[in-house]
Amino acid sequence: MEAESGANGTAVTEFILLGLVDTPGLLPLVFVLFLFAYLLTVGGNLSILAAILVEPKLHTPMYFFLGNLSVLDIGCITVTVPSMLSRLLSHKRAVPYGACLTQLFFFHQLAGVDCFLLTAMAYDRFLAICRPLTYSTRTNHYSVRDVNITLRWAHSFSNFLTHTVAISTLNFCGPNVINHFYCDLPQLFQLSCSSTQLNELLLFAVGFIMAGTPMALIVTSYAHVAAAVLRIRSVEGRKKAFSTCGSHLTVVAIFYGSGVFNYMRLGSTKLSDKDKAVGIFNTVINPMLNPVIYSLRNPDVQGALWRVITGKRSLT
Repeated sequence: MEAESGANGTAVTEFILLGLVDTPGLLPLVFVLFLFAYLLTVGGNLSILAAILVEPKLHTPMYFFLGNLSVLDIGCITVTVPSMLSRLLSHKRAVPYGACLTQLFFFHQLAGVDCFLLTAMAYDRFLAICRPLTYSTRTNHYSVRDVNITLRWAHSFSNFLTHTVAISTLNFCGPNVINHFYCDLPQLFQLSCSSTQLNELLLFAVGFIMAGTPMALIVTSYAHVAAAVLRIRSVEGRKKAFSTCGSHLTVVAIFYGSGVFNYMRLGSTKLSDKDKAVGIFNTVINPMLNPVIYSLRNPDVQGALWRVITGKRSLT
């Protein structure tokens, strides 16, 4: 462990990431599995994005949000998995202090935008089902949607820049071993030599703004959606409406469930290997499943993907 006398008292200049497994014989298997998951996730999301961009039929608000979700999924898995794969290849576990904080910032930046995007998608479903007559006029304004997306990125950037600056003020002068495969707030809090009480309070406050408020809006939107769907007389109509919303609710449940487990129990229990499993959900499983859950089951997207592959143009 290298040391330096910095202005903020930081002694640790690098962290040691233990990774997912301790058994050397399992490292090649872990490398192959995560490389395959990374290529599958990037390929799947790029395919969805290409289909949305080139298919005029998919130039609607719902697919606009799905395209943004694909970009976020690619970003989330790229921030964490390639660096883990490079460490497996080089057999080096050390990560510089600055690189650790950079990874922390970009991962939470993308996850923060994801919170707002999932909320926007829930509101889109609310308008489509509960306000169908005014849906087109309320949503078909690309400039408004672009501004909203930009504001969400800016809001998320400011919040997690605050986190990064706050954690950079902590002193790390003792152990520098992180029992994880990427840098994250709970693990860094445990290694700090100084008090993390203010950092944890900041995390709860930002968590309420970035996750609690969007989740409340999602629940409210779907409460109205459920009431509207139950009023539909046609069984087929109710089934179609619930199917459309079911994909989004599945992703919301996985995203917020893993987030609450990981960040809202600081100080209540010692971090363990369970956090690695949650980390895999956050960084790999969610981005990999989103194209399947949202789009690959959709006949319109399947048709658009086939036309992209074969080079045929849409007739509409």
